[in-house]
Amino acid sequence: MDSQHGSPAIGVGMVGYAFMGRAHSHAWRTAARAFDLPMRPVMAALAGRERAALEEAARRQAWAATETDWRALIARPDVQLVDICTPGSSHAEIAIAALEAGKHVLCEKPLANTVEEAEAMAAAAAAASRRGVRSMVGFSYRRTPALALARRLVAEGRLGALRHVRAQYLQDWIVDPEFPLVWRLQREYAGSGALGDIGAHIVDLAQFLVGEPLSGVSALTETFIRERPLPTASSGLAAVAAGAARRGPVTVDDAALFTGRFPGGAVASFEATRVAAGRKNALRIEINGDRGSIAFDLERLNELDFHDHTEPAATAGFRRILVTEPEHPYLEGWWPPGHGLGYDHTFVHQVRDLMHAIVEGRDPEPSFADGLQVQRVLAAVEHSAANGSVWTPVAHAGGAQGSPPLPSGTGDPVAVAP
Repeated sequence: MDSQHGSPAIGVGMVGYAFMGRAHSHAWRTAARAFDLPMRPVMAALAGRERAALEEAARRQAWAATETDWRALIARPDVQLVDICTPGSSHAEIAIAALEAGKHVLCEKPLANTVEEAEAMAAAAAAASRRGVRSMVGFSYRRTPALALARRLVAEGRLGALRHVRAQYLQDWIVDPEFPLVWRLQREYAGSGALGDIGAHIVDLAQFLVGEPLSGVSALTETFIRERPLPTASSGLAAVAAGAARRGPVTVDDAALFTGRFPGGAVASFEATRVAAGRKNALRIEINGDRGSIAFDLERLNELDFHDHTEPAATAGFRRILVTEPEHPYLEGWWPPGHGLGYDHTFVHQVRDLMHAIVEGRDPEPSFADGLQVQRVLAAVEHSAANGSVWTPVAHAGGAQGSPPLPSGTGDPVAVAP
């Protein structure tokens, strides 16, 4: 189905090749074969620090060349777009350097580890945008067809005035206290724990679906397992411990719970944890309005539950929409009705949208400014949790694309770095 021979090419360079690197590599290989793209991605070079592992990853994922220094990757003339799949501690340095070099940037979520880093990245992205250089943050769940359909229903007013948002992201991969101290459990690399790793996803989804930024939060966080064995090796979400004698401190949260408000009047609750035994990747979100409700579960990602409250009570109720019809979002590139998609397709859709934005000369969504807005929410959550769950207004990133300003009367916003 590759009809892209007449399309201009864009050279992609990617930094990082682990879990997210594999998902992004699959998307770069696949997007032009599924969709009629206005620009054809070429997988020019892959960067990483360990030569042997890097070469093996490049071979398996079909990258044409390798670099052990991300600066050399940015400098390559055959790279016009830089894809950042590294821990959050390096996002700002790599992204800013790439943007200043005139390279488009796709950066994994969360945008950064601190508000200050995210502000610098958003400022660099805004300056680059004026020169025609585009940037996007990788909140890939927005590209799930069922959630894109949910956004359409909300925007069309099918739910009416929004009242409640309930969002959960539950995993269990660190339930075992002997699971090693990988980088995701260390603040200097990850910024925060479940809050930034998976909580960022449900914050972004809630704001995306509602169409407004959160105006304030009240939160608590907890670290249940405060020391873990040091790892000898790790890959993705798997690791091997060095032994019981060598342990180190966990410096991030295991779980975060918080409530929030939206400027339009809706109230929200959020729960993010990586110690919910039995829950593997349970992202769930429900929105209730005065005319209807929607509910989504990532473990049933081809389905959207929809209730139309304007129907007669005798027959009204939640109904399952199987989101596989050609008129549903993104389905024009895939299979006949009833043939479901998977987790990997969200990354393919991300590439599709980014290619269209670059060619059409517009800033893609979610932008770095949108990523900064999420970072401000995460910072407000940590500030609230550290101060007895005090109500904490969320600072608004002035001029953030896709983020309307907060109304007056919400209090003085704060922007506390994690």
